[in-house]
Amino acid sequence: MKPAKTRAAMMAMTRAKLISSGRKAFAEKGYASASMDDLTADAGLTRGALYHNFGDKRGLLAAVVDQIDTAMAEQANEAGRRAGGGWDGLIAEGVAYIEMALQPDVQRIVLLDGPAVLGDPSQWPSQGRCLRATMSTLEALSKDGQIKPIDIEALARLLNGMALNAALWVAASSEPHLTLTKAVAAFKCLASGALTE
Repeated sequence: MKPAKTRAAMMAMTRAKLISSGRKAFAEKGYASASMDDLTADAGLTRGALYHNFGDKRGLLAAVVDQIDTAMAEQANEAGRRAGGGWDGLIAEGVAYIEMALQPDVQRIVLLDGPAVLGDPSQWPSQGRCLRATMSTLEALSKDGQIKPIDIEALARLLNGMALNAALWVAASSEPHLTLTKAVAAFKCLASGALTE
């Protein structure tokens, strides 16, 4: 009998292989066209491994979307840190998130197939984590008097919703670079209404 630690490590490795294989297949073929063999062959695993770890193809997509969306949030956070944090950092995070809609795998998996298959992105675990981070930044800005006295959760939801919907718009656009320019300008304009000055 294998030690529990080894079993846990093997399970984690199997999940990671399936997520990697799923990400590749979903990016290349899209959710609807990716077959079960496409999702498992590259990983050298069986359909049974996919069912055991994710339940079904939709469960694997949810894991792939969570991985990519979490990485997007980390990249956005880094953009916020480079901008110096605070309000400028918050805006830089939103702009970075919108700009990621130009990446082909983000477009197809997170912004097109994700909502079509998994439903409302604001209900995804990765978006929930992003919301909590935005609320934390806004609470600090509110204490410093930098933003108007408004409900923090409401403001966080609307700011995050603007960035998400802008990214969805860019991903679905026939002219994504032109749409990006318009979306970023509108995002900054609308967000600025929360500032006290």
